[in-house]
This record gives sequence, C-alpha cells and structure tokens, in this order.
Amino acid sequence: MQPEYIFETSWEVCNRVGGIYAVLSTRAASMQREHKDKVIFFGPDLGGTSDIYFKESKTLLRGWRPEGVRVGRWQVPGKPIAVLLRWDKLWAEKDAIYAHLWQQYGVQSHAAYGDYDESCLFAYAVGQVAESLYRHLGMPVTVMHCNEWQTAFTVLYIREHCPHIGTLFTTHATGIGRSIAGNGKPLYDYFDGYHGDQMAAELNMVSKHSAEKTAAHYCDCFTTVSDLTARECKQLLDKPVDIVTPNGFEHDFVPQGDAFTVARKRARKALLAYAQSRGAEAKATDWFIGTAGRLEWKNKGIDVFLASMERLGSIPATSAKAGNKQVLAFVMIPYLDKPDYTVGNVRVVFIPTYLNGNDGVLNLPYYDLLIGLDATVFPSYYEPWGYTPLESIAFHVPTITTTLSGFGVWCMSQGVQTIDQGVAVIRRTDSNQDEVVQTISDTLHHYFSLKAKQIDAIRTLAAALADKADWKHFYPYYREAYAIALQRASERTHNSCPS
Repeated sequence: MQPEYIFETSWEVCNRVGGIYAVLSTRAASMQREHKDKVIFFGPDLGGTSDIYFKESKTLLRGWRPEGVRVGRWQVPGKPIAVLLRWDKLWAEKDAIYAHLWQQYGVQSHAAYGDYDESCLFAYAVGQVAESLYRHLGMPVTVMHCNEWQTAFTVLYIREHCPHIGTLFTTHATGIGRSIAGNGKPLYDYFDGYHGDQMAAELNMVSKHSAEKTAAHYCDCFTTVSDLTARECKQLLDKPVDIVTPNGFEHDFVPQGDAFTVARKRARKALLAYAQSRGAEAKATDWFIGTAGRLEWKNKGIDVFLASMERLGSIPATSAKAGNKQVLAFVMIPYLDKPDYTVGNVRVVFIPTYLNGNDGVLNLPYYDLLIGLDATVFPSYYEPWGYTPLESIAFHVPTITTTLSGFGVWCMSQGVQTIDQGVAVIRRTDSNQDEVVQTISDTLHHYFSLKAKQIDAIRTLAAALADKADWKHFYPYYREAYAIALQRASERTHNSCPS
C-alpha cells in the first residue's frame, strides 16, 4: 500500500541549519515527480529567515487557512508545498501538554531545558495543523514522516488524534550517541556497555532522550540513515529500526555543461577575494580546499582538520609538490571566528557564517562556493551519514571522509576508498587521531602532486560515484517505509475497533 498524501515535518523545513535541510530539500524533487502536489512539508515560521526559502501562495490548499499558518512553496528543486506555522499560543498550554504526554506515553519533560520547549511545542502544533489539513482533504490515505527528536511530539499527537495516519519517525543521529561523542567519551570502544537511559541522566539529556525514545517506540515505522546509526538505535533507544533509508542527493542542484564552468569560476573568484580581504597573499591558481558543518569541535573533526593543515604545511616538499602553489584551506563553519593563520604554504581561512546567500559577507549559498573547491576534508568522529562529503562529490569535488561516517562505509561498499577514486575513506577509531591527521596530510600531499589531467579524471570519478547515491536509487527505501507504516496503522486501528 502506498499513500495518497505524504506529510513530512522537520525543524529544518525552509530553515537551513544542518544536514537534515539537505536531506529533505534534495529529496523533495524526487517526491514531487512521483506524488505531485500531494507531498506537503510542515516547518517553523521564522519570519524573514524562513522567507529566504519560501514563497507564499494564496491559492494553494484553497479554503484552508488555520490561524498562524502560511501556505506556499519551498524554493528548492521540485518546489513542493510547504506549510509554515507558529506555535505561540501553545506556551500557555505547555504544562498541560507535558502532563498529558507523561500520563499517556511516559515522556519525561520535567527535566527540560534549552531548545526542548520550543521544539516540542512546534511539533505539537504541527500535529494539530496536520490533523486539520487531513480532515479538510477528506481523510485520505496519509503518512506523516517526522524527522529527529524535535518532531517526536508530532508522532504522539498523530497517533492519538489521527490513528489512521501511518507515522514514520527518522532519527538522523541519536541524541545520546551525539552527546557521548561530543562530551569526549569513547563511543566505540565501549559501545556495547552503554545504556541510553543511564547516559541520558549522566549527560543531562533526560527529556530529549525520553521524547526521542518514546517516538521510536510508538511510531508505525522507525527508520534511520545508516547501519552505524541502526546499531545506536538498538543499543541506546532499545528499539531496532524497521528499515535503513540512506541519504541521497538530487542532481538538479548541480549546474551542467557551460553553466558548471561559469559557476566554478564565480565561486573561485569569490573565495579568492574573501581570502585576500583577510590579508592572504593568494592567487587564482592556488589550491582551494575546505571543510564545513556545524560547530561541533570533535564530532565534525574540526580539531583534526586544523591539525592536518598544520601537518601539511610543515612538509618541506609541499610547495614543490604543489607546483609552488599556496593551499587555501577554507573553514566554513558558523560562529567559528578565529584569526586566519599560515603554516608553511598552507593558509587557513575562516568563514564563520551561515552561507545562505544572504549572509552579508560572501552572499553566495554554500553550494555556489563548494563548486569552486579542489578538494574537501570531513574527518568526522561522529557522523551517522555525512551529507557534506556526498554534496562535495556531487559537485565534482574529491573528498576525504572516515570509516566512522555512514557515507564513508557506503563508499567502501562500492569499492571506493582512496582519493584516486574520488573519495578517500580514512580509518578512524577512538584512539588513532594522530594517525588520521598524518593520513589526511599525506593524502592531500599526494593529490597535489598529480597532473591536471589526473585530477580531472578523479573529479569525473567523484561525480560518477555521487550518481550512484542519487535519490532515484535511494527513494525506493522510502516507498517501503511508507508501506510498513500504513500496514501497521491499518492493523493497529483494526485491532482497536470493537468487535
């Protein structure tokens, strides 16, 4: 069974924060081709921030406009329908909502802090708005797909108020797994000894963990993005996933032919001008490499990247191998505003802002800059999938990742593990950081020694590998997940009916 309508929600609908935005925004085109305007995304209405990616419409979903709701199209390939909503009115009901979900499902909101309240009230509001739309549409066969712990309350609301809707819940990274890794604890050496509830108490994650775990147990279909995270779910959430749905990419984001060449030249010009504005004595012919992501020092491998640049710059032969070029290493990480510095012929340049095209500095989206790089490095310690290296090769930019990345593991399953094949997958453990630093340095040193024709060939191989991860290959996993959710919802509602 397949749905007539697909509802999907995330805090990152029309709100670019991290990798989930990339997952949803690139998958949207495939969904729109298959389901047309029966795909509807629900996201937070953040005013001007949302409007960068959203165009309101007065005609879509005519006759339905609950208070605090805007309807329009998400301005990404496919331009799916997006419903943006506010949740202000729920603040007055917060305690009553939390009490009800404690009594009904055992969600422990009493220890909440930080962004928990805002996320959960948004999710509860999504449930209310989705219910309203579902009834307005005549209660068609529908699935509601919820992404990450921030949408856990949507799962619970829909289960209680619209039980015929099949619910999917996807964890892209378990909150506890991320927290263990981010707090400097060895996640992998002692993985089988960790207990999720115990670690939640130790790391002050009780409420977020409780919401995530409850949604995982009460949804109709529980999914995650890689075998690495599936292991986490079983160990830390006490719930095996029903299916792994790997993350793909939509190639409509990548310019083709002459447009690609023009975009690459524009990107390199912008990156060069930025580096020069910060005091770099740089040339258009220099090597441009980069890393990007959230400001998670260890999890995203920022520490390893910077150490690798210092190691690379200390190699006496680097200048000769690089054809007397300088290496410009761009660190594109919001809020990481440090002074640029030089080690040997490596210049480290910080771009400490969200690259959304309206940042006031470069005013180009991340993809419009990524295309100008010669290589990227993403040496993550904790990376359930790893969207940034996949984005990189989609834009014909060879990349370096690790064996602790779901994407890296997938590359190895395709027989790819060296930079000469387009992606270098470096072995990383709890205790081999210096080895990783050295291997990255050696890999880039080798890459810079290659001739232009060899590098062009590697770029072609990188793009060919990205094509294997196109959504056309990975979207069938979602069809299977939808079928599981609808079948279980049908069984659940049938069994709950009086005989």
